[in-house]
Amino acid sequence: MVYSLTARFGTGGNKSFGFSFRVLVSATFIAPCIFFTFSFLFTSHSYFTDHHDIGSDSGAHEFESIRRSMLALKTDPLKPRFNRILKQTEDLRSLALVYASYARKLKLESSKLVRVFTELSMNFSELIIRPQYRTLFSSDASPVNESVLRQLEKEVKERIKVSHQVIGKAKESLDNQLKIQKLKDTIFAVNEQLTKEKKQGAFSSLIAAKSIPKSLHCLAMRLMEERIAHPEKYSDEGKPTPPEFEDPNLHHYAIFSDNVIAASVVVNSATKNAKEPWKHVFHVVTDKLNLGAMQVMFKLKDYNGAHIEVKAVEDYKFLNSSYVPVLRQLESAKLQRFYFENKLENATKDATNMKFRNPKYLSILNHLRFYLPEMYPKLHRILFLDDDIVVQKDLTGLWKIDMDGKVNGAVETCFGSFHRYAQYMNFSHPLIKAKFNPKACAWAYGMNFFDLDAWRREKCTEEYHYWQNLNENRTLWKLGTLPPGLFTYYSTTKPLDKSWHVLGLGYNPSISMNEIRNAAVVHFNGNMKPWLDIAMSQFKPLWTKFVDYELEFVQACNFGI
Repeated sequence: MVYSLTARFGTGGNKSFGFSFRVLVSATFIAPCIFFTFSFLFTSHSYFTDHHDIGSDSGAHEFESIRRSMLALKTDPLKPRFNRILKQTEDLRSLALVYASYARKLKLESSKLVRVFTELSMNFSELIIRPQYRTLFSSDASPVNESVLRQLEKEVKERIKVSHQVIGKAKESLDNQLKIQKLKDTIFAVNEQLTKEKKQGAFSSLIAAKSIPKSLHCLAMRLMEERIAHPEKYSDEGKPTPPEFEDPNLHHYAIFSDNVIAASVVVNSATKNAKEPWKHVFHVVTDKLNLGAMQVMFKLKDYNGAHIEVKAVEDYKFLNSSYVPVLRQLESAKLQRFYFENKLENATKDATNMKFRNPKYLSILNHLRFYLPEMYPKLHRILFLDDDIVVQKDLTGLWKIDMDGKVNGAVETCFGSFHRYAQYMNFSHPLIKAKFNPKACAWAYGMNFFDLDAWRREKCTEEYHYWQNLNENRTLWKLGTLPPGLFTYYSTTKPLDKSWHVLGLGYNPSISMNEIRNAAVVHFNGNMKPWLDIAMSQFKPLWTKFVDYELEFVQACNFGI
């Protein structure tokens, strides 16, 4: 059949058939392309029609803008170059703002750096919004003008060059300033923490200083038990007063304490260092609670023939609230609230103020020192000793001192501007300002030699009452016995040689051992008392060597272990 067709049409037929075949093949390829083109156009038209129907004209417009921009990016070769310039501009503007922020943080507002960085940032922002460059940032699909882009690129590069130069010069300075500021912040934080820890430490030390060690409590209880078990051995009730207690020719000492072991150390050290201990009389006064323990303690051994009188403060009947300002003030409801009520207004984080909130500062035992002439009316002179002292030498030389008509013989403590009257009194009060010199030298309690005849003549107890009554509201001085002593003996104190009385063993670790060895009396004033665990180890042996460790009651309470 093919043969017949060929024979029929011949050569011309062959040409016609080849052309028809090529047309058929072309149509086969063109038809799908046309189909896909119309499908895309139809789909696009349908998308915008649908969104127009739901009221999203703006969405369609945004989509159209994005589509045109994308097409422009694909078609415009200058767009990537423009975007790169724009990114560099934004990066440098942000960097300038960061450095300006650093400069402000470092408190350099008035410096040139802040202004320079701020102006750099503003220059970049101003450059972008210039009218001649506005077309570059338009959202239409118009091509980028190369000459405008070239001008923008030139200006951006100039600003970038200036920015790099400024940042390069300022970076080292800002980095150093930032380090300094961080260091200052760290130092401030450490100082704050240190202040807090110091207050907490001072408060803890105060608690430790005012607490009663278990061994000391045990000793008092065991001595009291012994007193109750054998009252006939220790009671002086009904017995005549030994004449030595009132003999003015002997050397008399006054010790006021509720600490059994401390009082015994004072007497022990004094008698062991006395050349003629039988000529020394010790008047120990305690409270009713500790009277039995004290009586037993001082009758357990012979103190080298020394005479020891033990009495309770309640035995002195004239010491009542109608006569003693301190006792009357303790009956005040306001003062009781101040000391004993645990309320928010009474709270304090200041360890110094907390110290003066201790009721011991209004304890009658602490204020007995102002009533010596009435307590011992037949005596002419007496040596007052605190219970935290140790006697290292014979003290009879004090009775040979010419007092020059003065009442109080004491060691002065002032040096430079320290320990002057101004530190103990409120000189903003007109009465104090009128009567006292703020630069007057203070002296120390702990070892005081009193001329009782001069005391009576100068009416020192009345003077003390006058000032104590005025200070009921605590406006003249903080609580304690030294300030009223400074008032009372303002013009009647005779300075003693400093070797008689060395202070500070309860708070000052730098006292030289040579100074201590030469002292007649060493004083553990401060919080680190020698009977406490917080005592300074280098000074504690000065006290412990006078503790009667051989006594069974002391051994039973594991004292000193």
